[in-house]
Amino acid sequence: MVQLRCFDELDITEGTVQLHDEADGGRLILHPTPNPNDPNDPLRWPRWKKHTCFTAVCAFTWVARSISYCQHVADPFISFLTNYAIGGLSPAFYELSIQFGKTQTETTALLLWPILVLGVFNFLWVPLANYFGKRPVFVFASLLLCVCYLWGSSTEALGAAIVNDLYFLHERGNYLGLYMNAISGGNTIGPLICGFVITSLSWRWHKWMAFIFTAVNWIVVLLFVPETRYDRSYLETAPPASSSSDSVHAASTDEENAMGAPAEKVVSSKPEDMSAHPAYQPDQIPKKTWRQELSLWSGVPKDTNLLTMFIRPFPLIAYPPIIFAFLAYAVSLAWVVAINILNSFVLQTPPYSWKPSINGLINIPGLIGNIIGAFLGGWLVDRYSDWRSKKHNGVFQPETRLHLLWIPGFIVPAGCLVFGYGVQDTLNWTSLFFGYGMVAIGLTSVPVATMTYVSDCYLPVNADALLLVNGLKNIVAFGFLQGVVPWVTTAGYVSTFGTQAGVYVVILLLAAPLVLFGQQIRHRVARWKLIL
Repeated sequence: MVQLRCFDELDITEGTVQLHDEADGGRLILHPTPNPNDPNDPLRWPRWKKHTCFTAVCAFTWVARSISYCQHVADPFISFLTNYAIGGLSPAFYELSIQFGKTQTETTALLLWPILVLGVFNFLWVPLANYFGKRPVFVFASLLLCVCYLWGSSTEALGAAIVNDLYFLHERGNYLGLYMNAISGGNTIGPLICGFVITSLSWRWHKWMAFIFTAVNWIVVLLFVPETRYDRSYLETAPPASSSSDSVHAASTDEENAMGAPAEKVVSSKPEDMSAHPAYQPDQIPKKTWRQELSLWSGVPKDTNLLTMFIRPFPLIAYPPIIFAFLAYAVSLAWVVAINILNSFVLQTPPYSWKPSINGLINIPGLIGNIIGAFLGGWLVDRYSDWRSKKHNGVFQPETRLHLLWIPGFIVPAGCLVFGYGVQDTLNWTSLFFGYGMVAIGLTSVPVATMTYVSDCYLPVNADALLLVNGLKNIVAFGFLQGVVPWVTTAGYVSTFGTQAGVYVVILLLAAPLVLFGQQIRHRVARWKLIL
């Protein structure tokens, strides 16, 4: 039965937690709280196991994106493969338009429709993963990617959710940054490789290469990616640990290694009374064997049904952080893809007249921009948020994730103008390269910061929240990109990319109310009866 609930029934902290115990030398408090009695808790997996699982997810998204350019659930190598499949043929767009007698608009649809499908199918795969488990859906999805390149993917939403399953709050941004690099890397490395493949062999060979990569990745997923779904509700409903009101304990060196915590000495929050919760296990739980971890069945939730899983995400669209996150992600994606689908029609025609292999080199600054953006939105924001918490008696506020958005807020619009003027005035190719690299910084920095912010605010329902962010951002980006070719044809590149720069600034300015009044907004929203 469908029942509306308030978010504060799931998480009384509303995202504000004690990250450092100032009374104990500023030691780190782990969030989420790992279960000290269960070695099967993903937060307690050894680092090599976490990283293997994470790498597989990233790879999946990269290959699929790169392959499907022409025609999610648990692993980073998969994210890379998804985008490698979708975006890899962009250097061949001009050649394909001539070979098959298609217009520029018709040819660019090879990329636009997969973007829409990737977004829409999140609304299928994520509820199934929440109900049946991430592992079976991820194994099936990676096999489906291998068999047919045109399909719907849940990797982006579930991959980001898996980051939250495996890593703690203080390292969440860093690993989400690596994950976003895998997603965006498919859009840059795929075309870079494909340009040389097209020139030396043919665009069809790009497809065969993608098939081989996805087949290998499916085997890795099948054998080395366990289920990451874990019920820790009895640990999360207790008040956050603090030096004054809650008990904390220092983790031993052995516990640090077992939990996959950093080498530094940490403090783990310990709720005062966990035994009242039905999921609590007072005794040490046996560690699963590798064969047990390979099982595709981990049970289904007893307090809900599959229909509720499909309905549950939609009420979250009313939450301001989610609205801002998917809009900011949408324009960050759309402006990069706009350059991606247009550049072959610019660089392979007079006066540049480049071959596809040389055209693909424009993705080098794109890749560099992605790496810089992931660093800005991930590692740097993690360090900044940690520093801010220490300045405020160890208290972490999710809004600190948004403070550095002013950096892409300056760089990306400037990149749009550089690229627009570079094309329209036929400037040296370096202007196009620099423009693309500057715009590419936004593709990773903004989504990493905003999705980490959403996860910090709504961790108990992060899979549903990230489903909306990733699903809706593709739909909005598709709407923008549908009109980009007629737009530049009618208005010109300067007007088009100048307008894009303005839209980008306006949307990023929506972060201002969240930065200034975020805690009050979260407190008010947490009392809305929207969570199913």
